[in-house]
Amino acid sequence: AGARISDPEDADIVIVNTCGFITPAKMESIYTILSYAQKGKKLIVMGCLAERYREEIKKELPEVDAVFGTESWDDILGYLGFGEVKKTKRLITTPRSYAYVKLSEGCNRLCSFCAIPSIRGRHRSRPLEDILTEVKELAKRGTKEICLISQDTTFYGKDLYGEFKLPHLLKEIEKIEGIEWVRLLYLYPTEVSDELLEIISSSQKILPYFDIPLQHISSPVLKAMRRGYDEKFVRNLIKKIKDRVKDAVLRTSFIVGFPTETDEDFKKLLSFVEEGHFHWVGVFTYSHEEGTPAHELGDRVPEEVKEERKEALTELQSRITEEKNKEFLGKELKVLIDGYDEEFGLVPVGRAYFQAPEADGVVYVQTDERKEAGSWATVRITQVALYDLAGQETHKLKGREVRDDQGRNRKETP
Repeated sequence: AGARISDPEDADIVIVNTCGFITPAKMESIYTILSYAQKGKKLIVMGCLAERYREEIKKELPEVDAVFGTESWDDILGYLGFGEVKKTKRLITTPRSYAYVKLSEGCNRLCSFCAIPSIRGRHRSRPLEDILTEVKELAKRGTKEICLISQDTTFYGKDLYGEFKLPHLLKEIEKIEGIEWVRLLYLYPTEVSDELLEIISSSQKILPYFDIPLQHISSPVLKAMRRGYDEKFVRNLIKKIKDRVKDAVLRTSFIVGFPTETDEDFKKLLSFVEEGHFHWVGVFTYSHEEGTPAHELGDRVPEEVKEERKEALTELQSRITEEKNKEFLGKELKVLIDGYDEEFGLVPVGRAYFQAPEADGVVYVQTDERKEAGSWATVRITQVALYDLAGQETHKLKGREVRDDQGRNRKETP
């Protein structure tokens, strides 16, 4: 086997794992492919863009040596002459503090704007035992936070076991020593069950962080999107979450410029967001994707209008996020350290329970002690800068009773 190379510039063979979901992601993938095609390296393209446009890539990009679709690792190894390769421990590319664990691949939803089912196929859950084995191994290696991900996390287990198994999986993960935070990412709105809310509410490990992509609030737009719910359902869901789960924090995403979205629909969305339900919001302009049901509607909203709507919604939510962050001024937060600031490497940087890695803001920690990734700090917040917070470490966690992020008291052990 060849040596492991950390910098692609030093590699003889480059594998570009692409995204093909929406136009900006496709363009980024193409630019990356072209940048390496000009450097004379052996170039392999794989992933969603390759799955969706395999023949086009072969025809239009002759510099590419081989094209593979999604989940083609064994085929790539065979192409490179490695033959059958013994499976080894997972390589962690995140800081030691957290790791992503994938529950499944594919999606059975029929959202009219989405190309994922045609790229990734139908929902395929991993066996529960495989997931638990992976989480246990991560715990042994010092991982403190597990982020459970998939295209549809709430659907986990339905295909394998005939019923939704996310609640059962969470109960099993909670038993694993060493894992202290469990974060759920991408919950489909209609499957956020009472049982799931009860488990989160009563748990000491599962964070009250709800990443639920709603996509819109206008009932006519939601119907055209084929989301399977309406405005009344959304409002009831938000109320139920906040009534049943203490300190619940909501993240969502919205699409603006969908073909049937009128000015009135967008105003309704603005008004809804202004009510302040969400701590974090991702805003995307509608991407007109061939092969999706919505493609037949035409790309009716001009690009400049899409961008104006995105800017207006993003600006509104930025103000809301800053105000929500200001509520933490003077309060103590439990913070998981991820590392040090990228610019100077001098200030420890971590996250509180309401901050997902690589998506939300961070907490800068003022302390005289050296902090390792995966360690904990109790931080009194003294500054807010829009998405990020900063504060002073108040005391060590060892042997002390501290207020945890869900308002409960329990003894921490590092």
